[in-house]
Amino acid sequence: MPDGRIRSLLHHPLSLVGAGLVFFSLLSIAFLLVVEAILGKANPYIGIFIYIIYPGLLLFGVFLIPVGALMERRRRVKGGDLPLYPRIDLNNPKTRGILFLVVLSSLVLMGMISAISYQAYHFTDSVTFCGELCHSVMEPEHTAYQDSPHARVTCAECHVGSGAGWYVRSKLSGAYQIYSVLFQKYPRPIPTPVENLRPAQETCEQCHWPEKFFGAQLKVITRFGHDEKNSVRQVRTLIRTGGGSPTTGITAGIHWHMNIANEVWYGAADHKRQKIPWVRMKDRQGRVTEYFDRTAPLSPEEIKKLEVRRMDCMDCHNRPSHIFRDPDSAVDNALLRGLIDSNLPYIKREAVRVLSQPYPSKEKAREGVATLLDSFYVTQYPKIYAVKREAIKKAIAEVQRIYQTNFFPEMKVDWRTHPDNIGHTLYPGCFRCHEGNHVSREGKIIRKDCQLCHTIIGQETKVPSPTEVAVVEKFNHPWPLRGKHAELSCNQCHWRGRGLQGECASCHARPADAPMAFPCAQCHLKEQSRKPTTACVTCHPTRSELHLKPTHSAAECTTCHLPHGWKVTKREVCLTCHQDKKAHNAEGLCRDCHQFRKVAKAS
Repeated sequence: MPDGRIRSLLHHPLSLVGAGLVFFSLLSIAFLLVVEAILGKANPYIGIFIYIIYPGLLLFGVFLIPVGALMERRRRVKGGDLPLYPRIDLNNPKTRGILFLVVLSSLVLMGMISAISYQAYHFTDSVTFCGELCHSVMEPEHTAYQDSPHARVTCAECHVGSGAGWYVRSKLSGAYQIYSVLFQKYPRPIPTPVENLRPAQETCEQCHWPEKFFGAQLKVITRFGHDEKNSVRQVRTLIRTGGGSPTTGITAGIHWHMNIANEVWYGAADHKRQKIPWVRMKDRQGRVTEYFDRTAPLSPEEIKKLEVRRMDCMDCHNRPSHIFRDPDSAVDNALLRGLIDSNLPYIKREAVRVLSQPYPSKEKAREGVATLLDSFYVTQYPKIYAVKREAIKKAIAEVQRIYQTNFFPEMKVDWRTHPDNIGHTLYPGCFRCHEGNHVSREGKIIRKDCQLCHTIIGQETKVPSPTEVAVVEKFNHPWPLRGKHAELSCNQCHWRGRGLQGECASCHARPADAPMAFPCAQCHLKEQSRKPTTACVTCHPTRSELHLKPTHSAAECTTCHLPHGWKVTKREVCLTCHQDKKAHNAEGLCRDCHQFRKVAKAS
């Protein structure tokens, strides 16, 4: 086919529209990539055009070009202008050039589409896409996520996980979510728990390895009172995490419930899984026990209608990232971190009060918090307001931040809308089953025993200040450290290991020329001092063994002899009392009075 005829086939309107879409899409993608590079950070709205909308238009345009050419050729075949089948003569240089151009452009296009598809895959799995694209809908979850322990774990790692199967399932379910957002069909608040969430064994346990759980963890809970002094109360408790694997220890504690130790199934009577009237447990020996809530007995038909679920991490850790804190604990946390001055009278009570007020929007909440707190100190504590105005402003700003990150009136979301099953303070949590009312047919009861989960080891009501909470309990060394030893860093002694004995020889080797054959502690008595604490007469009852003349019988040995830890010469010993050098012979030794048999050396 002549070159001109081939080009003429592309004059069909569909081919021209397709070419226009391809050109427009490529130009737009290049422009937005430059804009994103200038901004220096990913923007969800730019990203959706770069990786989804414009690539879709590009592919649609590429599809229209050959479709239009085929339609134009079909029209010409019917008119007799072209044969039914095209003649391809590779001996013709123009035909070869056209074929080469088609192959080359196809390869370039395939490379571009592959790169864009790869980036689209990552973009749709990013936190930016999940949390910021549907800003008004996902604002509560995204804001709470950024202030959570999992802030560096992407949304997809928990909600999707690895593997193509779950990726495809998530995108198919996401299609309905996009429809809900576009047409305002989403509920307020977004309901939980998430339906069809991937099993925790395939997500959570990829980082939190349950085979390695054992023992107990110390938790220090610090609470501030609603009194004028914001009095501090500190509770120290051991959380009996325990383990669920016999390979790492006794299968006891909270993680006894883990699937690696036992199979625990339960039936929930409500969507939020807060009412559990039926529990079934299967241990490693295969014994099955069923428990029923005796306060609300159900018939076998009613039990079959329950939502039955096998227990895993998410049944207790149901708010691992999207945590909405209640006013009391949020203010406690701010006071503990020093973000709010605990010396402001009644700041805990007033901060909780203003946070608990109903506000129609976040803007109204900011105004209300500032007005209520400021007016309280102006009217009730004018002198303190004049002196600590900056501290009050800082407290107001922090309380406003607490509201902005935990309360979302537009989506009707706060700590009351999403139960948190860790603990049992605000919601039943553990007491959904461990309230003492679940009984088996054999009479076994799921116990309500605090010691099953934690052990209280201390409750302090006199904590100096929130900044000193960490040093209230001072470490006591196994034996008292005095003098120079009290100033040493731990590693200066313990570089040999942890299990040192409280003896001098543990660190100080006695010199080979030391005059004493007995241990240092016989004189020094673990005082960690060079000065002996034992009198010389303990070892030297008479001076006759040491002196030829029993002079200075009333004097202590140390009048002339310094303690064994000091390096002294005979001359220095004598000069302690006799400063007149004329009394000494040419050698500087007091041989006129004393003839020494032995003088103390360094021990």
